[in-house]
Amino acid sequence: MKIIVGGANSISRSIVGYLSRGNNDIIVIDNDENALNQIAQEWDILPIYGLVSHPDILKKAGATNADLLIAATDSDEINMVACQAAYTLFDIPRRIARIDSRVYFKAAWGNLFDDNSIPVDLVFSPEYEIASALMNVLKIPGMSVVYPLADKKLQLLSFRITKKCPLVQIPLSHLERAAPDLNIMIISIVRGGKIIYPNGDDELHGGDEISLLVESDKVDDLVHDFGLEHKANENIVIIGGNQIALYLAEKLEIDDNIVSTKIIDDDVKSASWLAEHLNQTAVFSGSIMSEAILEETGIDSADASVAVNMEDKDNLVASMVAKKNGVDNTIALVTERSANTQIINIGENILVDRTSITMSSILKELRKANIVNAYSLGANLGEVWDINIHDNSTLSGTKISELPMPSESRICALIRDNKVYFDLSDKTVQIRDRLICFCSPSAIKKTERIFA
Repeated sequence: MKIIVGGANSISRSIVGYLSRGNNDIIVIDNDENALNQIAQEWDILPIYGLVSHPDILKKAGATNADLLIAATDSDEINMVACQAAYTLFDIPRRIARIDSRVYFKAAWGNLFDDNSIPVDLVFSPEYEIASALMNVLKIPGMSVVYPLADKKLQLLSFRITKKCPLVQIPLSHLERAAPDLNIMIISIVRGGKIIYPNGDDELHGGDEISLLVESDKVDDLVHDFGLEHKANENIVIIGGNQIALYLAEKLEIDDNIVSTKIIDDDVKSASWLAEHLNQTAVFSGSIMSEAILEETGIDSADASVAVNMEDKDNLVASMVAKKNGVDNTIALVTERSANTQIINIGENILVDRTSITMSSILKELRKANIVNAYSLGANLGEVWDINIHDNSTLSGTKISELPMPSESRICALIRDNKVYFDLSDKTVQIRDRLICFCSPSAIKKTERIFA
């Protein structure tokens, strides 16, 4: 696939890094020469200097035969003009735009993004998506990933197995005996930086990071059976002042289960900006390393801390400081959870992967399948697709066990008539079914062809 990416910023770098692992021809356009050189050194891309919204620059980038434009610069307006030029002048089939300002999402402007106005197939806001993902994680303490599937009938969860977990060293095929109320589908296990696609003989070990599916109304049972009980997160401290902090604080302010929200920001200007835009959140200007700030914020009474700075190392250090000061649930935003898990794992910090969240917001537009939602589990860890079987699907009537699925790819669950099935041995595909599919990175293209 030939993909043009507008922007060489941190968001674009996450996107390019993910797409570079596939068989894609990637061109990056930016008018910041230093940023462009840096991304060209990291990844095998073609750098083009200029503005992605300029037709001459798009033509130079080969827009006439591009398959996809992802306009992800820091300017909403440049991204919108780029999509307009891609559609009107070059007929690029698919166009994705990063739009950060919430003004454009007001209900009054509901027809702003379509082929008759601004031709954007998918609009995404990385900061808002990250804030939403962090909010989901805060609602179920101990999780690093919480994604809804199949109209919220299922949850895709990732978490670390503690050494005290009562289900360690039990073959997965025997989990039902050890925990009769537990009804789950384990998708993958990451152990020592390596991914395992489990079978019934595999066991869970302390320190494993697992991803699984569970029915939404069974999450409490899962938390109990895996020994993940924590006090509810009612008092939250956000470390770092940026758009993510603003969006997360706004969500916390309207949640009736939240008692207090505080933000610690070492930049006076951004702290002042946050204080102006928030109604019920206390904003403190100072360093997380300052004993005076820690005492003033009362961090020792916080249930959870969420570090949302741009730099991974700042978030990891902030989480360590919070943990040292008595915070039970410490969450750090990192670029890639799978990589950073091997770098630091002090105090059982929860690492939330910003790249996976960003990619998950645009994956369904990248994949050539009838996908309702798609989520990345992390770099080289695979994807989970929520697939709709439409009325003219050629798969209707095929036994699920006979679908030509590639190795390291499988159908994990079926949702039919509002009921969830994990045992698919006797099930046949029917119209309007929802299938939850896991694809390893090497299996994506072959799986796309099955559900195209």
